[in-house]
Amino acid sequence: EQLISRDKGGAAPRYPGITAAPLSAGAKNLYIISVKGIKGRLNRLPAAGVGDMVMATVKKGKPELRKKVHPAVVIRQRKSYRRKDGVFLYFEDNAGVIVNNKGEMKGSAITGPVAKECADLWPRIASNAGSIA
Repeated sequence: EQLISRDKGGAAPRYPGITAAPLSAGAKNLYIISVKGIKGRLNRLPAAGVGDMVMATVKKGKPELRKKVHPAVVIRQRKSYRRKDGVFLYFEDNAGVIVNNKGEMKGSAITGPVAKECADLWPRIASNAGSIA
């Protein structure tokens, strides 16, 4: 569910954060351990936004997925962010999907909407999305 709010936009799930994985190959919870492409600054926690690739572990889900580090992509975030047309929007949960290094999804379906910013960056995720918001 997308809503419009008046608060400031920005990158959400701060790392290490927990994000739900909607039907992504049997993973229920993803625990973000790092964000790809972020060099960093002393004492600053890297933040991932919609469309960012992160490295994550599976906290709840199939045993063959757990206790390993997987690349994942953030598809929804609770923190409001600003689009180029000036609209601020946010989702009701944080969510990500497990992918391989080429950006192909490990799972076959996505429950809930996928942010347009993510769908533009990751066409393989967009093709499996039920709806794009």
